[in-house]
Amino acid sequence: MTVHEYLVENGYPEHVVREGRAGLVRKWREFVEQVERGYPLGLEDYRNDLDVRAILAQAGAEDAEIFVLDERLKKLLVGCEKRVWESSPGEPFWDFGYPKNAGADLMGDLREEGLC
Repeated sequence: MTVHEYLVENGYPEHVVREGRAGLVRKWREFVEQVERGYPLGLEDYRNDLDVRAILAQAGAEDAEIFVLDERLKKLLVGCEKRVWESSPGEPFWDFGYPKNAGADLMGDLREEGLC
């Protein structure tokens, strides 16, 4: 099954389907870059960003570029013993922990949910 077929079959919004794999990879890259700079958004946005990585995994769209981005993100996460989201089956690394340079919104949300 192609990424396009996966997105259509699972009812993703038209803009996600239209942008396809390239759009998902771009969004994941932008997310990792944002985390490297300091994540300024709250927990809902953070979880939505993690969903992008889950879609890539579930659609079978992972490759070397994705894995390089993953390694960059792993280096920025702390509190990795706590799961902050359930984006995928199993225990994907991105569902655990939060950026060490998280902004006040994310930290406040994490504290409110007892995740840090």
